[in-house]
Amino acid sequence: MMDGKFQKRIQRYGWNKAATYYDPFWQQQLKPAQDLLLDMADLKPGKTVLDIACGTGLVTFPAASIIGDSGKMIATDISEGMLVIAREIARDKGFNNIDFQRMDAEKIELPDNSVDSALCSLGLMYAPDPLTAVKEMHRTIKPGGNAVAAVWGKRSNCGWAEIFPIVDARVDSDVCPMFFQLGTGESLKMQFEMAGFRSIRYERISTTLYYETAEIASGAVFAGGPVALAYHRFDDSTREEAELEYLQSIEEFRDDKGYHVPGEFVVVSGEK
Repeated sequence: MMDGKFQKRIQRYGWNKAATYYDPFWQQQLKPAQDLLLDMADLKPGKTVLDIACGTGLVTFPAASIIGDSGKMIATDISEGMLVIAREIARDKGFNNIDFQRMDAEKIELPDNSVDSALCSLGLMYAPDPLTAVKEMHRTIKPGGNAVAAVWGKRSNCGWAEIFPIVDARVDSDVCPMFFQLGTGESLKMQFEMAGFRSIRYERISTTLYYETAEIASGAVFAGGPVALAYHRFDDSTREEAELEYLQSIEEFRDDKGYHVPGEFVVVSGEK
């Protein structure tokens, strides 16, 4: 298995590649998990909120709207490419209460007890040591504050999961070796418990990822997803071969209206 530093470097470069494709392919697909995360966070106007692994701001912007101009969002991501797009969106939409910073989820460069809430939507799966990342959430939250994290669920409940072995067969090392671990059983809840959180709430939800065409279904997981770096390094014939194999893996979910691929999310909250 790759070491943590190398894994983070791969993730950073990969998400830089995926950044421009992320919103078009994933905004609607991730909405059920992100809506639940925001509901469980119960944010209030005037609060200071940390959004870890913010990406292009799919959670950042609705959270910033809730806390208002009297509040402050600190949005962090390991990928500068994602942050460039997020800053552009913030500027276009007139958000003045968001500070975007490139930061490692396992080393949040903020003081202890400095935020009211910490959020992490679908980012902990990529951390080499997710417990360290959850402990960082706990450390930065003020006493009485809360944290909420969402991850993908159990591998067998995510119909698109074959993307990983398909890509791994064409590269020298595993792309995301522990991707579904936190969504299995009560693993994420246990991470929160070990980090010191209390009053923990655990939710598991099923959803359907809809893709109108094969091109969209393929583009979401390859160009706009966690295997983007490997995909962009493939030659044309390898890309075509991998795409065809992936589409075959989700063929059972296709009808005359497109692909309806099952998915699952786990969302956990806790208080400090």
